[in-house]
Amino acid sequence: MGYDALLWLSFGGPEGPDDVMPFLENVTRGRGVPRERLLEVAEHYRHFGGVSPINKLNREAMAAVEKRLAGAGMDLPVHFGNRNWHPMVEETLAALTAEGAKRVLVFPTSAYGGYSACRQYDEDIERARAAVGDGAPELVKIRQFFDHPLFVSAVADGVRAAHASLGDEPGIRTVFTAHSVPESADRASGPPPEGGHRYSRQIAEAARLVAAEAGIAEYDVVWQSRSGPPQVPWLEPDIVDHLDALHEAGVPGVVVSPIGFVSDHLEVIWDLDNEAAERAAEHGMKFARAATAGSDPRFAELVVELIREHTHGVAPRKLSPFPAAGCTVNGAPCAIGCCEPAKRPAR
Repeated sequence: MGYDALLWLSFGGPEGPDDVMPFLENVTRGRGVPRERLLEVAEHYRHFGGVSPINKLNREAMAAVEKRLAGAGMDLPVHFGNRNWHPMVEETLAALTAEGAKRVLVFPTSAYGGYSACRQYDEDIERARAAVGDGAPELVKIRQFFDHPLFVSAVADGVRAAHASLGDEPGIRTVFTAHSVPESADRASGPPPEGGHRYSRQIAEAARLVAAEAGIAEYDVVWQSRSGPPQVPWLEPDIVDHLDALHEAGVPGVVVSPIGFVSDHLEVIWDLDNEAAERAAEHGMKFARAATAGSDPRFAELVVELIREHTHGVAPRKLSPFPAAGCTVNGAPCAIGCCEPAKRPAR
C-alpha cells in the first residue's frame, strides 16, 4: 500500500500582531506560565512586526520538496499542519480525510529525539486523529535525521561560510547551539533502558559530525532559548553566558551554528542574531552566525530521500551509531516509556 500525501508537521508561529498572544497562549497551555512572561516574549515577536519567520520558511521548504518530488516523478502532494498556529494539524488532517486519504507520511520539522523534539509530535498526530475520528488516515512519522550525511554536510558548509566571512582569523571559536530543555526532560529522553539523555547526546554527536566534516578540531556545545522558572535546572551553559566566558579567556571571535534548528526560527534570529550578537559586540568580539540547513538545497533532497525510505525501500543513510528512531505509526511512542513528559505536581 502506498501513500496519499506528505503532512509537513511543524510548531507554527504568528503571522501578524493580533496573532501573537493567542499563539503564545496555545504554546503554553496547561503549563502555568505567568502572563508577565508571555508579554515579555510577545515583545520579541513585535520586534519583527508580530510575524514569526517559521511559517514562511516552512512553505519555502515545502515548495522545494514538492519540486524535487515532481522532478523524481513522485506524485505525493505536500500539506502543511502546525501544533500551535494555523494551519493547525487537526484542520489539515480533516481536509486530507475529506479528500479520501488513507495513508499519509508525516515529516516533523525536528532532526532529534526527546520530548519536545520527537514525542510531542507523536502527541500531535494522536490528537489530530482523535479530532478527526473514524476514517482518519494512518499516519506514519518519518525518522530522526540529525546524523544523515545531507544534514551534516549542509550544516558544515554553513559553518565554513561563516568562518570565511570573518576572514578565517586564527583563534575564532566554533560554538554549536541547540534549544535548552529542563535537565529532567533530557534525562527522560530516549527509551528507559538506554539510560536517558538521548537529546543532548544526539546534539553532541551532530556537532562532532559537523565539526569533523568542516575540519574543525575544537568547538563547544551550548544551549539557548530557555524559558522555564529559575528554580528548575535546564541544560547549560547558555550561549550568552558562554560568550562572557570566551571573552574572559581572550577568544577574539565566534562562529555560532544553531545545529539544533532546521531553519531560522524566531529563537535563532532573536537569541542569536540579536542578543548573542550584541553581547559579542559589547566584548569587541567578532561574530558570525552560520546558516541553518533548511534553506540549503540539500535539505529538500534529504526530505525526499527520507520519503523514499518508505515509498521505495531506500536504505537509511546515517553517520552515527545511534539507532534510527522516531518512525512510528498513529502517534505511538518509539518504545514503552520513551521520552515520557515530566509529571507536574498536583496543586
